[in-house]
This record gives sequence, structure tokens and C-alpha cells, in this order.
Amino acid sequence: MRPAGRHPYPPLFSSRRKEMIETPVPGHGLHERFLRGLALSPGRAAIRVDDEILTYEAMHELALRRAGALRALAPEGPHTVAVLADKSLTAYVGILAALYAGATIVPLNPRFPAERTRRMLTAAGVSTVIADPIGRAALAETERDDLPVLDEAATAPPLDAPVAVRPSDIAYVLFTSGSTGRPKGVPMTHGANDHYFSLLDGRYDFGPGDVFCQNVGLNFDCAMFELFCAWGRGAPVHAIPPAAHRDLPGFLAERRMTVWFSTPSGTSFIRRMGGLTPGAMPTLRWSFFAGEALLCDDAAAWQAAAPNSRIENLYGPTELTVTITGHRWSPDTSPSRAVNGVVPIGAVHPGHDHLLLDGDTESATEGELCVTGPQMTPGYLDPADNEGRFLERDGRRWYRTGDRVRRLDDGELAYLGRLDTQVQIQGFRVELAEVDHVVRRCAGVQNAATVTRPAPGGGLELVLYYTGDRVHPVALRRELSAHLPEPMVPKVFRHVAEFPLNANHKVDRGLLAREAAAMSEGRP
Repeated sequence: MRPAGRHPYPPLFSSRRKEMIETPVPGHGLHERFLRGLALSPGRAAIRVDDEILTYEAMHELALRRAGALRALAPEGPHTVAVLADKSLTAYVGILAALYAGATIVPLNPRFPAERTRRMLTAAGVSTVIADPIGRAALAETERDDLPVLDEAATAPPLDAPVAVRPSDIAYVLFTSGSTGRPKGVPMTHGANDHYFSLLDGRYDFGPGDVFCQNVGLNFDCAMFELFCAWGRGAPVHAIPPAAHRDLPGFLAERRMTVWFSTPSGTSFIRRMGGLTPGAMPTLRWSFFAGEALLCDDAAAWQAAAPNSRIENLYGPTELTVTITGHRWSPDTSPSRAVNGVVPIGAVHPGHDHLLLDGDTESATEGELCVTGPQMTPGYLDPADNEGRFLERDGRRWYRTGDRVRRLDDGELAYLGRLDTQVQIQGFRVELAEVDHVVRRCAGVQNAATVTRPAPGGGLELVLYYTGDRVHPVALRRELSAHLPEPMVPKVFRHVAEFPLNANHKVDRGLLAREAAAMSEGRP
């Protein structure tokens, strides 16, 4: 076994990254946030899944054993480890174990279609898989029999200590929707996460006495916020079961939960279940929303239900390490600064520069948000995906978010919407072009145009217009469900003889979207 302090694995992008001259630096690895929690709360709970609890000490020892097993399973080093599991102890310990082993983690949803999972495994160059029973079944459907799966009962010698990493080594890879019909892999470095969580440490007063939710999917970058904010302060994380949303106030009271995180659309179901009555969630100290636009009405309703909580509206694409701005909700001032009823997204994080582009011209007030700084990804796994997403300007590389924003008088930003056809459905980033691409492959379909309309409970839903043969909606939904995650499957299917065209002879998606919205409102 190599000494624990040396980095044994070749980094991703080694042919084009300067960090080959770097040496491992203690304190910069994402896993070291867990070590801080271990020092603060060794005998207290680190993770709870239903009634199963692991203390910081127990989880640390288990992660060291499984990290040793990973090293034994791949003697040359598990370069990239997929965690294909539901919210289970296998998943949480697996994430930590892979980081302890110095590997790059790829959290994957075992309930995604097999074809999509197979593409992500291949794109990320996964060499080893950590899976619970649901994940093992999902892996079998991908027919990737060549990938070894970690045996949790393996008896390989544990690591003496986690492997030290370079700030520019890749901590994890997450996948977003891609316009070419394949997901885009986004690698994020340990250094980017170190900068991010250091800023959060200064902004929030989390401590060992807090109780964090783990609410979003593990393949969603916001899960990193939930886990490593908690673990960096020695606090416990509780996995939220779906049934808890039916009586969220009761669940939060039972667990004495103090920190909540969800997408804004998640409030709609909670409201329908009667969970947003005034004073219903008194234990919450912090409530975070991210992944899509937060409406002032929803923020106000949540504040009334959680009167002791401070509410933060966070914004940021995966390519900028979870979130890059934050606005603290104030019932007195936030509504007057909102645009179209949407809570402002706040100021860009310290240490970064940003500019607003109106076409190719920099604007002082409104335009596409472009950001450069330490939280930016080094680039997509497939360099072809970089085209159009990055900008070379003033001798620096900027990430183009594709989001239109307006600069407010105090320097904070207001969110105006997407420049392109990328949308947020239940917190999931969806390229409408990808949905169209998959629909066109369905039997009988000639062409497709997917648009959005307001969903009954808030947020957005997809409406599909297609040409060609008329196909029964049940058959279309069944075929699409085999290739797309549930948030990307349209809710409504409309057959048309031909698409309307605008003055530029392009499909008039705006007209289709207005028609779709009118249908939901019962208008002709």
C-alpha cells in the first residue's frame, strides 16, 4: 500500500492541466470537511437514514475500511468511482470512502433509464461502482458487466488515513442535460469546493447542535451543500424519506430539524398537504431554496410557517460549484426588489468577477450573466461541450450561464429567465432540445417541439407538440420513460399537422407555449 499522504492516482485531464507540478495540500480536500466534523462531534450522529444511525467515529472507520477495499479492488487506483444508490448508508459511506481513497466520485440515480446510466458510466470513465441492492439491479440493466462492484464485506486492510489530494484534482463529476441527446459531464475540483465551503462557513452560523436535512437527489449538486455544510460543522444529516413531505411539520418536529433545503417547487406539495400553516415549523433556523426561481409568494408563505428561520434564495449552475450567489429574504424589502414576482438571487460570491452581456456587448444593467473565479469548472468531460459555454475576454476564461439577470441598485442581481431553451423542472436542469431529440426517435414521430407552461401547483411542466403519425399518449410516455428521467417526460402530448412558423421561418415556440398555457387555463 502506498503511504496515505501521497496521491496515487493520475488526475483527470492530466495532459492539459498545470497541477501536475502541484503536491498534495492537507486541508483542501472535500473529505477533510468530514474530518473537521469528526474532531468536533466524534460520538455524535453523522448520518441517519430512517432508524439507522452512524456516528462520526463509526462512519470514519467504515469509510477507511471501504477506501482500503477500493484500493485493493483496483490496485492501480480507482480513478473514478460511481455511487449508484438510493439515499442509503451505502451511498453516504460510499461517497466518503471514495473521497478518502483519493478517487473522483460520480453520484448516479439508480432509477434513471439504463441507457442514460450506461452513457454516464462511459463518459466519466468509471472504473469501480459502489451500489446498494437497487443500484446493483440498475447496473445489471446497463449490461456493464466489466465494472467491478465494491463488496461491503470485503476484508482488505483499511487505510491508515485519507489520501491527500491536490486542490485541482477532481472531487466529483455531475451530469446535466445535454442538447445533443446525451448528458454533459461537469467535473468539479477540490479547490473549487474548498473556496465555496469556506465562504459558506463565514456566511452561516451552523454548529454541532444543528440538524440538517438531506432532501435532494444525490446526483443533484445541492446534495453537496447539505452533506458537507453539516459535516464541516459536526452536525448530523438526516435523509428525508418521500413520505415525510405529507406531514413535514410533524417530521421536522420529531427530528428537531434546524436546516432545510429544497427546490422552490417542493413547497407546492407541502402547501397542498397543509404544511405551510403559520408557525407550523418552529424548529427551523435556516431554509435554503435553489434550482429554480423562488417566487415571493412562496418565500412569504414559508416564512410564516417557519417564523424562526432565515430564508436564503441561492442561485448557481453546476459549472460554478453548487451556488454562486445568495439573497437573504426580507419580508420588508425583498418583494419591492423582485422582478416578475421572483426573489432576487443576490450578489456574486467574493473572489469572483462577473459581467453582463447584451449580445457581444457588456452591459451595466442587464444581460447574460458570465462569471469567472475559483468556483468555475475546468471544462466539460467532452471538450466538444465547451463550445458556446465559455468566453475568452480580458485574458480570462468566463462561464456563460445562459441566464439573463438585472443588476439592482445595491449590486445584487435579479433573475429574468433563460436565454436558451434550458429550463428547470422540479430542480432538474432540462434542455428542451434533448427532449425533442429523444421524441424524434419514437416510432411514427416526424418532428417535435417541447415547450413549458405553468404547472398547477407552481413551477413548470413540459408540453410536447409533435408531427407525423398520431401516437397514443400512453405509448409515447412509455417509450420516453425508457430514455428520459421522469422530470424530462412531458405531461401533455399534442399532435399537430404542422408547426406554426415565425417571421424568421423558425418554429414559433412562443406561440406553442402560449397555447399550452391557455389549455391549462381552459381558454381556447
